[in-house]
Amino acid sequence: MTGNEFLGFLCLAALLTGIFAGFPIAFTLLSLTVLFGYLGLGPRVFDIMVFQAWGLMREETLAAVPLFVLMGYLLEQAGLVERLFRGFQYVLARMYGSLYLGVILTATLFATATGLVSASVTLLGIMAGPVMRKSKYDPALSSGVITAGGTLGILIPPSVMLVVLGPVVGVSIAKLFAAAIFPGLLLSALFIVYSLVRSYLNPALGPPLPPEERPPSFGAALRELLVGMVPLLLLMVATLGSILAGLATPTEAAGLGAFGALALMVAYGRFSLPRLRQAVYRTVVTTSMIMFLLTASNMYGAIFNRLGTGPFIARGLVQLELPPLAMLLALMAVIFLLGWPLEWAPIIFIFLPIFLPVVEASKMDPLWFSTLVAVNLQTAFLSPPVAQAAYFLRAVVPEWSLGQIYVGMLQFMVLQVIGLLLVLFFPEIALWLPRALFG
Repeated sequence: MTGNEFLGFLCLAALLTGIFAGFPIAFTLLSLTVLFGYLGLGPRVFDIMVFQAWGLMREETLAAVPLFVLMGYLLEQAGLVERLFRGFQYVLARMYGSLYLGVILTATLFATATGLVSASVTLLGIMAGPVMRKSKYDPALSSGVITAGGTLGILIPPSVMLVVLGPVVGVSIAKLFAAAIFPGLLLSALFIVYSLVRSYLNPALGPPLPPEERPPSFGAALRELLVGMVPLLLLMVATLGSILAGLATPTEAAGLGAFGALALMVAYGRFSLPRLRQAVYRTVVTTSMIMFLLTASNMYGAIFNRLGTGPFIARGLVQLELPPLAMLLALMAVIFLLGWPLEWAPIIFIFLPIFLPVVEASKMDPLWFSTLVAVNLQTAFLSPPVAQAAYFLRAVVPEWSLGQIYVGMLQFMVLQVIGLLLVLFFPEIALWLPRALFG
């Protein structure tokens, strides 16, 4: 091991230490990039950082990120998701665990319109939290349903994470979108089965809604559901469908989706300049945070590999000469563990380039591997102590303790691991739809 390779390991240890100490990830990445990069490479580190930032900003597919973010915030302002949840709540009112089912179904449909965990978890918490508390639903299971449902937005297309992941691994974003659909629906189904089975085995966890929370008639409930569901489905077909059919690039489809969300905002009578300004402002803030994190992660990853540490690790993994399945299980285990302290962006930009030579040497399908990584990274939002979804939910439902939220999240993280193993051992779950659409 050379001095620079050892320096890279020190840089990685410093990153993990800084994150566990509570320092902001993006600033920690930038600071360590400059410090260790200068120690190992001298003034050349600044040229590399500028080159990496410029190269990232020239990536045309990233233009889809602010447009998808804007689409999600416009739909939130349009009140569409509230009506959708209320419709499910009314139609399912007499079932055990009806609110669990309503939350997951709403989250699954809303995930097709936004790739933001923060917006999904916050909105679901605001809508469902008070009703669940009033209906005496179990706080831990309720927390798990809301946070797990909210994280589906990072996997089910159109997803910001998939837009970033595709170019790094070198796979088509359209194919990656197609590959992620069935795994996302599989996780949603696992969440539904688990919450309903527990509610039927122990009705106290999810009793039927009290009479005052039920609709005046089934017709009124069905009308509320259709008013919330049909426009969202049409918007999903227009955006995701145009990408999968090859009629539009992700950026063009994102622009179409943002325009469609604005049209729905007008159609539902919710358009106003303050609401539009709020959606645009939150889009700018969120996009800035995402792009700053992506840029910092990209710079750190470049310096980490220039120091030689990344190639050193990759050579060591290849030399182990493990069977392909054992190597894949090992990589998934490493990514799963990295998801506890790190967010998805540093993992994609720092560690995936290390793993890609190993993937190529093992002759794994890169599309299948990318889908497995995406499913795996979703667990990062449910993994304490960094799990952001817990803090989003705690901010809008302060009556639930952080301990209760963590207990609920860990239950659903086990379900996500089961879903990941299903996609790993049955690759057609991810590969059938891309093959059917693209050959």
